[in-house]
Amino acid sequence: MYKVIYNGDKEKIAMKDAFAAAIENLIELDPKVVYLDADLMNSMSTTKVRKKYPERAIDCGIQEANMVGVAAGMSAAGKKPYVHTFGPFASRRCFDQVFLSVGYAKNNVRIIGSDPGVTAAYNGGTHMPFEDVAMYRVIPGAAIFDAVDSVQLQDILLKTKDRPGVTYIRTPRKNSVAVYEAGSEFEIGKAAVLRDGTDVTIIAAGIMVAVALKAAETLAAEGISAQVVDIVTIKPLDEATILACAKKTGAVVTAENANINGGLGGAVAEFLSKNHPTIMRIVGVEDRFGQVGEEGYLREVYELTSAKIISKVHEVIAIKKQ
Repeated sequence: MYKVIYNGDKEKIAMKDAFAAAIENLIELDPKVVYLDADLMNSMSTTKVRKKYPERAIDCGIQEANMVGVAAGMSAAGKKPYVHTFGPFASRRCFDQVFLSVGYAKNNVRIIGSDPGVTAAYNGGTHMPFEDVAMYRVIPGAAIFDAVDSVQLQDILLKTKDRPGVTYIRTPRKNSVAVYEAGSEFEIGKAAVLRDGTDVTIIAAGIMVAVALKAAETLAAEGISAQVVDIVTIKPLDEATILACAKKTGAVVTAENANINGGLGGAVAEFLSKNHPTIMRIVGVEDRFGQVGEEGYLREVYELTSAKIISKVHEVIAIKKQ
């Protein structure tokens, strides 16, 4: 269902443009689809969608909590809302409304948090959500996606159109590294094995998938066979694939553009500790706040790099050999 085309190059289309095209397609595909934004349509390339469909693309203003309440009401009335704002406002600012008005009330809303983690770059620490994954993980029945590239983002937006409950989708706005061939498809709750390996499994999400593939190439040159897995959905977790990988390689390293507390690494560790204790390390943001900076600089500061993944791989392999 998916084909890997990774060679380190970035996509020609920005994630925000792919998002806008997907939203327009969804509106045309299903008369029940509506799109809500918190005064960020210009930032997400959806201004043209609003002009074309003014009654179905609604700017709610800088009122994120109210926007989620409106979306919940629309869902209760039979609509299929997609809601967008920057990651911190899609999580911290409106968490109570998401938890109660959508989750608890059994409404169906797809919430898109753009520029998660270090991809917020010059918007700075106040706009740099490292904690959003942990927050959404505790909502019963929620699904969490961290889009790798535009191909995956567009497929996720389509596949979640009729999904019940809370759906949270993280996505950068700029051009991502191309990982998947156009037309690739994904399953909710099913990970994608991108590279086979026997010595260690690297499980990654979002922008860290391309970083993991780069690390695997370097490790191969060292004689280390690294399996690379795109988790696709941080929740629900693909426990079957994780278990099979852990049994196969006996060592796991996770990588995420989020806080290591309550994120992907924590989810994998919780599962493996109960079902198949495995030597494991986590690459992610280590309990820190965000800051202003160019994305490449921030990746180095927070050690979201292939070098960090490689160092953790060396650690788990060394322990495995003892």
